[in-house]
Amino acid sequence: MFTGVFGASMMWKAQEDKHVELSTINLRDYGIGPRKQVDDTPYGGGDGMLLKPEPLFAAVEAAKANDPSAKVLLMTPRGERWRQATAQAYADTDNGYIFICGRYEGYDERIVSLVDQELSVGDYVLTGGELPAMTIIDSIVRLIPGVLGGEMSAEIESFSDGKTLEYPQYTRPEEFRGMKVPDVLLSGHHGEIAKWRKEQSIRAKD
Repeated sequence: MFTGVFGASMMWKAQEDKHVELSTINLRDYGIGPRKQVDDTPYGGGDGMLLKPEPLFAAVEAAKANDPSAKVLLMTPRGERWRQATAQAYADTDNGYIFICGRYEGYDERIVSLVDQELSVGDYVLTGGELPAMTIIDSIVRLIPGVLGGEMSAEIESFSDGKTLEYPQYTRPEEFRGMKVPDVLLSGHHGEIAKWRKEQSIRAKD
């Protein structure tokens, strides 16, 4: 699932330009027995299967061997809500990160002993933790200096200050199907443009 995301657009460019290293670990490489089992039924009964502790511990320990200081992050609906400010804080450090992606009905609770932080992308449930992990990784990588094109690209974005949304933007043509670009953007008056953009950003949040 990660191949397409890691191999395209800014994620690919960030790796090519040596701004970041991304790799995946297949949990079945650490599975139990000849069938490489990674899940089992829950004690106490119930539907679904839980990820077993042995493969997860082995996989995380292998990742830690390559980067002992890496923080372990668990994707879970009960985790802290991911925000732009958190993404910026993560991007501003030299830390490595190990993402644990749950599957099936969930995971054996004992793996939480490995975890530095539990994270959530919203109050809903997905089939697995892969999509939230990819979302969080993308939000961090694009904030690493040098990944985006313009120096101001990340600074003017929605939620960059934790409060406002990005102002509306336009490009050519000046008029399309009766819809015109605001006159202030065509004026060349940078002070008025900056004022209009600020007002539009605040209005969007309200």
